[in-house]
Amino acid sequence: MRIKLEQLAQHLQKQSAPLYTLFGNEPLLILEAADLIRTHARQQGYTERELFTIDHHFDWSELLNAGSNLSLFSNRRIMDIRLPSGKPGKEGGKAIEAYCNTLPPDTLTLVTLPRIDKQGQATKWFKALENASVLIPVYAIERAQLPGWIGQRLGQQQQKADASTLQFLADNVEGNLLAAHQEIQKLGLLYPSGNLTFDQVKDVVLNVARYDVFQLSEAMISTNAARYTRILAGLQGEGTAPLLILSTLAEQIRQLILVRKGLEQGQPPAQVMQAARIWGDRQKTVMTAAKHISFQSLMQGLVCAAKIDRIIKGVAQGDVWDELLQLGIRLADTRMRNH
Repeated sequence: MRIKLEQLAQHLQKQSAPLYTLFGNEPLLILEAADLIRTHARQQGYTERELFTIDHHFDWSELLNAGSNLSLFSNRRIMDIRLPSGKPGKEGGKAIEAYCNTLPPDTLTLVTLPRIDKQGQATKWFKALENASVLIPVYAIERAQLPGWIGQRLGQQQQKADASTLQFLADNVEGNLLAAHQEIQKLGLLYPSGNLTFDQVKDVVLNVARYDVFQLSEAMISTNAARYTRILAGLQGEGTAPLLILSTLAEQIRQLILVRKGLEQGQPPAQVMQAARIWGDRQKTVMTAAKHISFQSLMQGLVCAAKIDRIIKGVAQGDVWDELLQLGIRLADTRMRNH
């Protein structure tokens, strides 16, 4: 049975299941959901806990033996099974199927997995988990949803802020929910219940964003020149090597050229993405950008990248950070004009 993450608390109030499976790529939300399940289990008398963190050296017989090794005088227990890779292998897949088919008595089992793609969800071991457990997919909070999520979390500690302040908070954590959680807790400790002013939040919130070159690349092709400017400034402040930034941006431009050529030749989008080695959530962003940034603009972007490379190597004159800024803003503005 699948339920949404927001339905978990209500579900636990009504009943307990012998097996729960959490899977997703948002560590904070996974951790909170797992804590909620374990707390509920302890309240129901599951006082013992066995933890299995599975890697490629793991002996799957240990899990099956632990599942069947429950003495007459044992207390109720929690079996906490964590598979960080999301790939149990052939032996592990069979062990998971066997475990699901004969769930141990007086045991609440919690399985934690990373994000599992459609191919992985079609495997026998995952289907066994889906059929035997309460399955809870944990999706990442989209950037556009982050201010609302922060507002909801502030509300849980009887605080609130206006839309511009929430947006400021979201911009400064740059999609990092753990960082957002820490800042929200800090605001709860420093200020009483009620409205938070922008100045109060600005005085407290440090720039906890952990910028990386891939976020910069995404901002460049997402019609968001302001975000591109902010991330580039953050990378400069953190001392990131300009050559690393340039290499990442140039590779993104080359991928867009490859995708645009493939689409113009009538190739199926899935085939184009595979050829460009673009996977997962990036496919939608890249596909949209490839349709709206002209081939001429992309080629001009490569010319600019070549100039920046010469500046970095000291064979051309110019301010490398200003040139990197102009490169990204031109492509972002080009997409906006063509949209």
